[in-house]
Amino acid sequence: VVKGFEMEIIPAKRIVAQIGDTVMLTCNTTGCASPSFSWRTQMDSPLGGKVSNYRTHSTLTMNPVSVMNSRSYLCTVICNSAEKERKEKSVKVGVYSFPSDPIIEISPSLVAGEPATVTCKIPDVYPSDHLEVFLKKDEDDIHDTNFFQDESTNPETKIVTYTFRPEAEDIGKNITCVARLLIADMDFEPKERTSSQKLNANFGPQNTVITASPGNSPMEGDSLNLTCVTQSNPPAQIVWSKYLAEESIQHLIRNNVLFIPHVHFNDSGLYICEVINLVTNKTEKATVDIIIQGAPVITKLSIEPSTTVQEGENVSIQCSAESNPPPKIILRRKSDNTNMGPYGVGSILLPSVMFQNGGDYECVAENKFGNSKSEITLNVKYGPKNTMITVTPTDALKEGETVTMKCTSSGNPAPLISWKKKKATGEFEEISKNATFTIQNLKSQDLGLYECEAYNLFGKEEKAVKLYIQGLLEEPDQMIPLIIAFSSVAAVAVPAVAILIYVSRQAKINGSYSLVKALRLKV
Repeated sequence: VVKGFEMEIIPAKRIVAQIGDTVMLTCNTTGCASPSFSWRTQMDSPLGGKVSNYRTHSTLTMNPVSVMNSRSYLCTVICNSAEKERKEKSVKVGVYSFPSDPIIEISPSLVAGEPATVTCKIPDVYPSDHLEVFLKKDEDDIHDTNFFQDESTNPETKIVTYTFRPEAEDIGKNITCVARLLIADMDFEPKERTSSQKLNANFGPQNTVITASPGNSPMEGDSLNLTCVTQSNPPAQIVWSKYLAEESIQHLIRNNVLFIPHVHFNDSGLYICEVINLVTNKTEKATVDIIIQGAPVITKLSIEPSTTVQEGENVSIQCSAESNPPPKIILRRKSDNTNMGPYGVGSILLPSVMFQNGGDYECVAENKFGNSKSEITLNVKYGPKNTMITVTPTDALKEGETVTMKCTSSGNPAPLISWKKKKATGEFEEISKNATFTIQNLKSQDLGLYECEAYNLFGKEEKAVKLYIQGLLEEPDQMIPLIIAFSSVAAVAVPAVAILIYVSRQAKINGSYSLVKALRLKV
């Protein structure tokens, strides 16, 4: 059955879009091999969009949607057949703008019985002649208005202002602005937006008190919280200070909580909380006397010349503490074995430090009231050591195989690895900056001397491996290559060399060679 020429607009029903969104109208055809499309609006106004024609459909894209897109759009299709059939369909686009909640502004410094102004702003509304605004105090309506007579033709911010006299019982109640945009035949959400703000009044400060946790006489090393609480609106500024000798005052922080994570003997004294209301211009003070008891606290744990040193430097680790009575101090290196050194009473000297001396060091100070611990880390930098090359596979190599050479080394910071190959000129050419170097499809030109270099800021170490051919076929004009791997650590030792020569079975090689079992030496 041959279907006749048909068309449709997608979406087929009325479209509702918010200004700034994107809308796409698609005119689709069936039963016509080469249709022609055209779009127009009522009264032949500008389309306000971009048309894209395809083989059997045409798309009108409005991005972004604006007020000018609020109209009916007509798609006309002519089927370029012998009959020249023509079909048309239309769809209406409705636009609106209701992008955000109202903004409420209330007069500052409200005083009971005196006039106060509430302003409600509804941003970028369209069409505003459908807008209603209500003001509420908690659940009670106090004002309403509408813009039904407004003649705005573009999105605008609408403002509602209301003046009232708050009473004392209104303090703490919510002032709410409710905006509704109801448009017939247009379905969108939300149709209602609200915002609220509490009413406030100014008073205080009054009834100011200080609480100390865990108490007025904490152990040294404990944390101490001093909390200043007052009644004030707006919230009062709080300033902490402390009486020092000769009636001087030390100013501390501007916060209602004074927190000392580890109290010391010199934290004892009289603390003052001063609260200030900048609106009422009133001030109130409260004080508390703090006495610190005598558990130990570590006052210094240091490494000289630095926590990060180079191998071979002289290092001194120092620990000191104070308490009453005087503390016993133990300084030691932490390890899995608690009996391992180094160990000292207050200090440890490490002449010509080695990388094995790096790690965490612990200082313990104790007396009859308790103990205190602290840790510090010694970081020893050193050049590459124990550089090693491994070659895989470890069995016999054949031409065309994949050979992988991996270079490993220890050091601090971790060494960087690079590979070089010796050229015919005797010079070395860098071929990789990765620890692992892979030769795909092994060939004779891949043979030769390879060098791995491990390096960091504190030195370098090299190791080499050599791949070369040795061995003869039973037939005098043929040769079977053998891959022999030699390795050495540069500037350290000359490796021993072992060569395994195979007596190969008779073989014929047609214009190529094969690689047979190789010997690898590990140093």
